[in-house]
Amino acid sequence: MDKTYNLYPFIQSKRIYLREVRQSDVNETYYQWLNDPEINSYLETRFICRSMDNIAEYVKKMDSKENEPFFAICLNDNQEHIGNIKLGPINWHHRNADVSLFIGKKELWGKGYATEAIALITEFAFRKLHLNKLKAGCYAANLGSAKAFLKCGYQQEGLLRGQVIFDGQDMDVILLGMRAVDYWHSKQI
Repeated sequence: MDKTYNLYPFIQSKRIYLREVRQSDVNETYYQWLNDPEINSYLETRFICRSMDNIAEYVKKMDSKENEPFFAICLNDNQEHIGNIKLGPINWHHRNADVSLFIGKKELWGKGYATEAIALITEFAFRKLHLNKLKAGCYAANLGSAKAFLKCGYQQEGLLRGQVIFDGQDMDVILLGMRAVDYWHSKQI
């Protein structure tokens, strides 16, 4: 399997497009997102205080990883960067990958942008990269994330009971997945 992929033209839908995360994205807005307790409440990155330097280093590191496409989610109408979505790490032998994302701009929460981004990365993974399976996990309290994946055709595949500690209490993690065969079947209906 050829592990190279072409990100151009942009991966685009009606309201958003995905492009590579750039060093120019490492700005005060991005910094605020990653340090806002409400935005990062369900992100594992919340345990590390983020600085402009370590954000820039992370973006640089991700840019060099061929098996972890890392995208900025941007609005079509004004090119505003509103969040990120990542595919990977990709296991090329088994042709599967994880999907993770966040919408940093709180005013856009609940408006379908995460669902749109998941649909775009799913199409990219199955059509361009020819992957066989995508998977994701979310805290049980993060109903918006679970609903976004379910709207895109992902199935709940499991529940890890008491997997994480959230606000001092144990919490379940919902496991979601989509197989290529199910993706292609949904496109024929």
